[in-house]
Amino acid sequence: MPRRPHTSPHTRAVLSALLSSYPAQTYGYDLSKATDLKSGTLYPILQRLHEQGYLEAEWEPSPHEGKPPRHVYRLTQEGLRLARERGADSRRVTIREALT
Repeated sequence: MPRRPHTSPHTRAVLSALLSSYPAQTYGYDLSKATDLKSGTLYPILQRLHEQGYLEAEWEPSPHEGKPPRHVYRLTQEGLRLARERGADSRRVTIREALT
């Protein structure tokens, strides 16, 4: 049986971190710290979620002179639904495992 989209543990961790900060925008660095994911894993997930319409991604000027702008991320309404759905899925699995 093929895996449902967006069900990898890494993607669920990113969605969960974005959901916990919603509706605020979140920096990739903060998501990396919240999920313990390295940039080589995190940023492809963020890019994929953005391309699929689940994330808004904007450039924000750096508050520090001479530093490059940074991306900030926020769930779209569709992304919010996905994050809540995936969160509910993981809770069901946890309850099922606790009952066995």
